[in-house]
Amino acid sequence: MLVLNHVDSFYDRSHILHDVSLDIPEGKVTAVLGRNGTGKTTLLKTLMGLTDRMNGEIRLGEADLGNQPTFRRARAGIAYVPQGREIIPDFTIRDNILMGSFARSDGKREIPKLVSELFPYLMNNLDRNGGVLSGGQQQQLAIARALAADPKIILLDEPNEGIQPSIVEEIETVIMRLNREVGLTVVLVEQNVSFARQAAHRFAMMEKGRVVAAGEIGNLTDEMVHRHMAV
Repeated sequence: MLVLNHVDSFYDRSHILHDVSLDIPEGKVTAVLGRNGTGKTTLLKTLMGLTDRMNGEIRLGEADLGNQPTFRRARAGIAYVPQGREIIPDFTIRDNILMGSFARSDGKREIPKLVSELFPYLMNNLDRNGGVLSGGQQQQLAIARALAADPKIILLDEPNEGIQPSIVEEIETVIMRLNREVGLTVVLVEQNVSFARQAAHRFAMMEKGRVVAAGEIGNLTDEMVHRHMAV
């Protein structure tokens, strides 16, 4: 579904991704793993066209996205939930969610029914400002905003980082439901190997801006985790 061929990506003169080739199959969860600073976030930003420059090829189905601006990638069906969530604190929950709908290709500006099913708290508090929510509630809001774009693929950058333990399990359940029940393709940057093994079908291990191992999640060995993720 989503294919990267020999992708290099840069911030100014800093060369972050090196010759990354990766297949992300439709309808599956692909976990991107590795230590901090290995290029995982840059991989997601490169998919969204948010780095300064890239070489190589990014294809979504038959569409070549490598030279397309971010808004065209979003309209092609890629939604992004960034690390830190980046909701707008002075906007209401309603307005934060509806921001995502501007990426819809059909022009609809509405909160999807799926959001009300997954996040009843948000639907019961649509007029509250996003800035008063807890970290976990803001993560729910960021996912809801992404879903308002009616995406084919959702990119999640460490969705459980900085979230109170009581909500981590809720977020993990939502991610798995989006894939298993809704059929969304998911690219999940994750440090929690246990959750990655539970949720993902495939993995890509990164080291120094390169994909050093990839395959079915069952092939992610403890030795590989220790070699590439142990501090």
